[in-house]
Amino acid sequence: MNTLTGYLRQAGTALRFLALATVVLGLCYPLAVFGAGQLIAPAQANGSIIKDPAGHPAASSLIVQAPANDAGAQDPRWFHARPSAVKWDPASSSASNLGPNDSKLAEAIAANRAAVAQAESVPEAEVPADAVTASGSGLDPDISPAYARLQIRRVAAAHGLSTEAVAELVARQTSTGPAAFLGQPAVNVTALNLAVAAASPVSASK
Repeated sequence: MNTLTGYLRQAGTALRFLALATVVLGLCYPLAVFGAGQLIAPAQANGSIIKDPAGHPAASSLIVQAPANDAGAQDPRWFHARPSAVKWDPASSSASNLGPNDSKLAEAIAANRAAVAQAESVPEAEVPADAVTASGSGLDPDISPAYARLQIRRVAAAHGLSTEAVAELVARQTSTGPAAFLGQPAVNVTALNLAVAAASPVSASK
């Protein structure tokens, strides 16, 4: 009888702890984290959504939006993101998994450098490193200011804008100060292309 009572007492203690843990860890803690996120950083907590000029959700600034042409390559009318092992597909996320001593990586970099140099009409020596190497996720929306500046002339011509106007858009979308404190200045391609679309008389006429 004493043994049974002891088992029941232990079972009761375990059930009470389970109920308490469920309430604290399964309900109170998630609600506290959600509330803190909405209070401190609501934009980031809700997906870092960027809105178009009409105020409609257009994209997340955390994921690259790389408009593609019929051939599956990045559309030459827009700023290009870094190369992607998953072709910028937001349903996937992966690196190329090619090591620094892999000949396929060297071949890919050489091919990317030649393609960028041809698209931007510059010598291959002027092509920055991030224009030819993929990010770890394949969905990184950020490029270097150098790569963004390299594309200004092409994008400006495609949208009927002056190079000065597009350069100003690049400058506005370049992270500086606290945003670049833990890394280096970067330009968000997704936000930049939305800014170009908003300023473009060509896009507005369509």
